[in-house]
Amino acid sequence: MTDTKTGVAGTGATSAGLLRIQEVAAQIGTTPRSVRYWEELGLLTPAARSEGDYRLYDTTDVERLRFIKALRDDAGFSLAEIAQLLEDEAARERGHAAYHATTDPGERLRILGDRAVRFEHQIDMLRSKVERLQTMVDETEARLSRTRAKIADLTVDAGAAAGSEPGR
Repeated sequence: MTDTKTGVAGTGATSAGLLRIQEVAAQIGTTPRSVRYWEELGLLTPAARSEGDYRLYDTTDVERLRFIKALRDDAGFSLAEIAQLLEDEAARERGHAAYHATTDPGERLRILGDRAVRFEHQIDMLRSKVERLQTMVDETEARLSRTRAKIADLTVDAGAAAGSEPGR
């Protein structure tokens, strides 16, 4: 097996604690096809490949897949939005390393400026999502209010009709 992230050769998935795609998909509650698709889009790279060229995933990969799935399923982000969030995070990590690798105040200022721009972009993206969700909540609450008003009207009408029935 060859580790695609580090280039290190190993002997087997179980000895290295790596999981095959079917195992990972079952753990996170998705399909192997989704995992392959997310890989094709560049949202992740498997930790390694077996000698038979099977994708193998480590715990970091599994957590990243859980994060991707949660953003898509729970928060309603598109895969393009997820890719942007992941790229912003990767750039932040690169910037963190670069910041600590230099003592040049100008370079550190540039790195921090880039970080601030990326955080602003993430905030804008998240606020936009919150606004869209709030609009959906508001619209649903308005429909509920109209439905309750109709129920109240019909309840009054039904009570009046029951009181005017002959034999009462």
